[in-house]
Amino acid sequence: MDLQHVLASYAAAWNETDPEKRLRLLERCWSDGGQYSDPAGTADGREQLSAYIGEFHARMPGARIELVSGASQHNSRFYFKWQLITGDGIVKIDGVDFGTVSADGRLQEIVGFFGAPPELTGP
Repeated sequence: MDLQHVLASYAAAWNETDPEKRLRLLERCWSDGGQYSDPAGTADGREQLSAYIGEFHARMPGARIELVSGASQHNSRFYFKWQLITGDGIVKIDGVDFGTVSADGRLQEIVGFFGAPPELTGP
């Protein structure tokens, strides 16, 4: 599986408000035992991730996630940049996700970070 296509399905899942359609998108891109983590929470497996995304839509109606870079990949590891855009079209969060792909090419793990890393504060 091509990683860019897998990530396109992943982003589409984040933007899907219908739980059944979202789960079908995740079946295409998320491995059976995939794990998700970001500063706001975690999810183990497709169904938990789908529910987590549903909670995102409940908290932020009309918001969407847009990929703003391609993926840099080596071996089974990758990372890419994204933005959270509110229903009003305002960029609320810039983020970066790091992850791994499973043997079948679907996403095995995503670890997300919000915002830029903090500045250094001394030696």
